[in-house]
Amino acid sequence: MTANSVFANVSANVIALFARLVTAVRAIWDGVEPAPSKRVYFANHTSNGDFVLIWAVLPPSIRRRTRPVAGSDYWLTSKLKTFIGRDVFNAVLIDRNPESREDDPIAQMAEALDGGSSLILFPEGTRNTGDDPLLPFKTGLYHLASQRPDVDLVPVWIENLNQVMPKGEILPIPLICTVRFGEALRLEAGEIKDAFLERSHAALLALKDCGDVA
Repeated sequence: MTANSVFANVSANVIALFARLVTAVRAIWDGVEPAPSKRVYFANHTSNGDFVLIWAVLPPSIRRRTRPVAGSDYWLTSKLKTFIGRDVFNAVLIDRNPESREDDPIAQMAEALDGGSSLILFPEGTRNTGDDPLLPFKTGLYHLASQRPDVDLVPVWIENLNQVMPKGEILPIPLICTVRFGEALRLEAGEIKDAFLERSHAALLALKDCGDVA
């Protein structure tokens, strides 16, 4: 193990601990249990810290093989971001600009799954800073499910993190956060794109409603 990988591993543990301390986050597994099988955790996206919180609440053995999917246009803009994105979190870094990209994002994600990793994905495609609880999904989740129909897709609702890390703020505001994992779903035989995206979108919103009722 190189000095860089040791430092990356230590940094990952420190970041996970810091995230848990600041947010007092609790994980709720609702209709699904932690499992080492390959999965795609798809979640709502309101903060740059979203994937960190999901990653932090996973059991360590699962956390080590779970990779966030993130934009290279953000994570490769400085040496520090590159180290965190590439070395600490081992993120699948994709180019979100169709005109400049050289690699197919779906192929990149499928390759990561084939290599034994699970993924953290935000199907809204961008941070939601508006009043709607969940933006319409981009088509990536459908195309990935089409290419790897045997992989479980687990909806994950993150509550309160947008208030812990408001846009433009540098220092977090301590608040209790919840990460709720829902029942896994898969693309059904013959299911068309719009129907699948509507079903997965509804599954994620249902987790928010569970939290509101609680």
